[in-house]
Amino acid sequence: MAEQLLPTPSHTIGPFYGHALPFPGGAEVAPQGHSDAITLHGYVFDGAGTPIPDALLDFWQAAPDGSLTGAPGSMRRDPSTGGFVGRNGVDFTGYGRVPTDADGHYALHTLPPGNTGLPYISVCVFARGLTHHLFTRAYLADGADPLLDSLPAERRATLIAAEDANRTYRFDIRLQGEGETVFLEFQ
Repeated sequence: MAEQLLPTPSHTIGPFYGHALPFPGGAEVAPQGHSDAITLHGYVFDGAGTPIPDALLDFWQAAPDGSLTGAPGSMRRDPSTGGFVGRNGVDFTGYGRVPTDADGHYALHTLPPGNTGLPYISVCVFARGLTHHLFTRAYLADGADPLLDSLPAERRATLIAAEDANRTYRFDIRLQGEGETVFLEFQ
């Protein structure tokens, strides 16, 4: 009789996101020196409340005018060498990729999203131990919103970034446990 094989994860898991996927300038979504630039920052925590030093976060957002197309160019390559050229420093792409540092901290420099309703930035989390990436939102304000209104107050709070001084917002992500961030499912 043939041995029955057990299912395997959908992809290899490892703490290598920070080595293979980030690109130079991934955290710099706002054109340099833009007067309306904001910073979204925080920590990624595991279920025990320990910061994760090797998570990777992808960010997508509407442009300040509400458009969703963004300019191409987040990961431009030199056509003759194949090397990384990076953003042109002028156009807003609406996309960023940021690894956490050795303390589990990340920082994204962007422009305020101009989407309809409450302003938010979409976040995708990659981290060791996850067989599938997780999706969430970082709302930059509290108020009436279909998603937020569907949640109990304590769960709702996990999606709202705290506004700090100097156009900064703090948004911590907790993968599980007390204060677990609300994660979204797309079908």
